[in-house]
Amino acid sequence: MLFKGRTVIAFIMLAMFASSLLTLTIVSPSLITSAKGGAVETSAAGIKQAASGLTEKDLQKIATTYGLVENKYLSKVDHDKLIDGAINGMLSALGDPFTVYMDQKEAAQFDESITSSFQGIGAEVSVENGKVVVVSPIKGSPAEKAGLHAHDVIVSVNGEKLDGLTVNQAVSKIRGPKGTQAKLTILRDGVGDPIEVIVVRADIDVETVYAEMLADGIGKIEIRQFSANTAKRFAEELKGLEAKGMKGLIIDVRNDPGGLLNVVVDIVEPFVPKGKPIVQVEDRNGRREPTESSGGTKHYPVVVLVNKGSASASEILAGAFKEAVGSKLVGETTYGKGTVQVTFEKEMGDGSNIKMTVYKWLTPNGNWIHKKGIEPDIAVEQPEYFKVAPLGKKSTLKPDTTSDDVKNLQIMLKGLGLPVDRTDGYYSAKTADAVRTFQSTNGLPVSGEVDADTAAKLEQAIVARIKDPASDLQLKAAVQELQRELGVR
Repeated sequence: MLFKGRTVIAFIMLAMFASSLLTLTIVSPSLITSAKGGAVETSAAGIKQAASGLTEKDLQKIATTYGLVENKYLSKVDHDKLIDGAINGMLSALGDPFTVYMDQKEAAQFDESITSSFQGIGAEVSVENGKVVVVSPIKGSPAEKAGLHAHDVIVSVNGEKLDGLTVNQAVSKIRGPKGTQAKLTILRDGVGDPIEVIVVRADIDVETVYAEMLADGIGKIEIRQFSANTAKRFAEELKGLEAKGMKGLIIDVRNDPGGLLNVVVDIVEPFVPKGKPIVQVEDRNGRREPTESSGGTKHYPVVVLVNKGSASASEILAGAFKEAVGSKLVGETTYGKGTVQVTFEKEMGDGSNIKMTVYKWLTPNGNWIHKKGIEPDIAVEQPEYFKVAPLGKKSTLKPDTTSDDVKNLQIMLKGLGLPVDRTDGYYSAKTADAVRTFQSTNGLPVSGEVDADTAAKLEQAIVARIKDPASDLQLKAAVQELQRELGVR
């Protein structure tokens, strides 16, 4: 099936999955409405035809297996659990973390999550090789504030292991009511020991656009998710900055896990020359359909800030600005999510749903960034303390010991401007002196050892340092690039 231009845009979206999962999704394949008012009708005929690929022998084999389990297995089995398990097994055989089955409860949560605000930790996750992996913590979310990073592996939640669960099962354990705690055990590249992170669940802010005017006529708009109202809010904030005499713009999509594709197009289109593609969609037969700009009117320079947590729709924005507008990307290589999913709730017929990868999306120049991401034009790493792990608080850190916690302590102390002689995890005398200095200036008992109170104060201090714009090396580089383009000296 090949869809034309704007028709594609209307129904491809990054769907919010409970408290976590965002994937590029076509929500209603049987009713596709164009962004310009047209409509295309499709049917489930293709699905029925696919089902005919099962021979009588195949069906008999499945029925025999079900009968053996139902009649011979040691314990009594639940019919629905068996059927759901069979469907999950079939989809998991595809090896695609973004193709999943949702039972009735999970499907209802899915529908709720893509149409309204939700409560949870505010992070996108996927399942890769049986492991629950963080794609990105949403900027400003409890997950980000607690120190979760892209590519962290979540081992357990409140003591319940997640290995082997489907993404929906994992998400149901991660999400929860506002104010409750999710105690996560995570594994992080470069850190030997598991890390414990406590995240207090909250309402995930429906406000997704934040704007400010910086020096030299440089405006900055931060997009945290691409939700239904984001394009409108972006246009409002952009107009406000232009009214203040903005000469150049920074768009910040760092740690933005995505959102609605039509919203991305609406945001980017005013900057893309008429006739140039904004994004392309390709089906299983290699047939591509571009969505072309109807004509951009914005001609001032734009720089886009990206990092490892910029995923899917954020990458569509970054790719469009890089290739169709000629803007510079500043920061880190993006996550690398280049597939499109379709939901089949109507076809399932009982309130359950299947979300299946059916298309891939490509940049204006036809590049598929899946599992590769988009490289920045100006690569800038944040200071080491931006990625430091929270300190474990089960035991007091003392001199003459070695651990990952001590290494993280030293990185924090160094980030706060306190003199340390090493960051290799050995608790030296110089490290103890730095701890005493910190304790003295923060009204803590001066012991040179790090107990739970000192650890908490250190973490608060380093979070405040991270939030200080003066610490943001990537933002500084973006400003410098715009100053160069504007001829500011």
